[in-house]
Amino acid sequence: MKLTWAVPLLLASCAAAQSPLSIQEAVETALRSHPVLNAAAARTGASSGLLTQAGLKPNVRLTLQTENWRFYGTPSFSANTDVDTFAYLTKPLETGGKRERRVDFAAAGVRRSEEERQVLARQIALRVRQAYWNAAGAEKLHRLLTDSALNFQQIVEYHEKRVREGALAEADLIKVQLEQQRLNVSVHSAALDVERARLQLFREMGLSDTPAVTLSELPGQVEAPPAGADLAAATARRPEIALARRAVEQARANVALQKANARPDLDLMAGYKRTTGFSTVMGGVQVALPFSNRNQGAITAAEAEVRAAESDLHAMELAIASEIRTAEAEVRSQADELTRLFGAEGGSGLRGKAAESSNIAQAAYREGGTDLLRLLDAERVRIELQVLYYRTLTGYRQSVVALEAALGVNP
Repeated sequence: MKLTWAVPLLLASCAAAQSPLSIQEAVETALRSHPVLNAAAARTGASSGLLTQAGLKPNVRLTLQTENWRFYGTPSFSANTDVDTFAYLTKPLETGGKRERRVDFAAAGVRRSEEERQVLARQIALRVRQAYWNAAGAEKLHRLLTDSALNFQQIVEYHEKRVREGALAEADLIKVQLEQQRLNVSVHSAALDVERARLQLFREMGLSDTPAVTLSELPGQVEAPPAGADLAAATARRPEIALARRAVEQARANVALQKANARPDLDLMAGYKRTTGFSTVMGGVQVALPFSNRNQGAITAAEAEVRAAESDLHAMELAIASEIRTAEAEVRSQADELTRLFGAEGGSGLRGKAAESSNIAQAAYREGGTDLLRLLDAERVRIELQVLYYRTLTGYRQSVVALEAALGVNP
């Protein structure tokens, strides 16, 4: 028994030396240093590098060339008069606005990577907030069970005293002690749940260690459910929609780029030639004749990507609308259930009735008006309803977080 009580006492002593952590601070910590977001920022940097590369003009090519070398034959070979020497520059000229289309495509890629980071940030914030309420609910349950165990200790002490006085049978004391052991096991299990939930919270925050903090926000009263959402405004706020639109934008930019790539480029040549002892100038133009390859395959693929991206955008809009309605219904349902079954904090719902029943059973038992089993059943029901209430309240808090995320509210 002493070992069982050591767990909550140790947690309480550690909590006294810990600094408070609010849900907003947990989210800010995750958004500031989460490794997943750091990786996303690095990918945005890579996209920015591709944008820089896309805007660069093609380099001028230098060609040095000699021809007509031989090492035998008649007449004899003279390098000064028999060798042709070339030195010329080739300047590629891009047609069809290829460089501008590359820049547009790369810029769309940068914007898309930025939106991807925003989506990741909101997903991380959502997981952190839900993990926070899970840990806070576990801590609240642990406190509740600890208080219940302390209160039940009074019942045990009462029976021990009555047994010593010879007014009660020892069998009743054993039943009470067994119930106390069962409750102590629940306290110990709740303490382990607190530790697991805290570790999950720190993992979602992107922390590799376990900081010495105590959660400053615990599940409390139920607020009024939020009013019906404006689907258009909520959809516009969602970063997933912005990301889907960026995907459409990038796909359309790729179509423009592939159509520009179908235009043949020009290579302008100008330089020096020495032949048969005479120095001359040379010039020319090279152009690919687009008889068979007009980049038609890449254009077709790019146009198909546009249709796919547009379909993804439409599907995302439908999914978000359904997600919002589902989240709204879940929040209202849980709020109604909490109010209907449990009433307000300290109200006359099931918790109030169970507490009243437990008090009556204890008073009646002391007066000899009821048996021990009724007393234990009343106390067990009171504790179980308290546990159910705070578990339901924790679920309600998490559903509110899910609704706010569905509505695109900033974390």
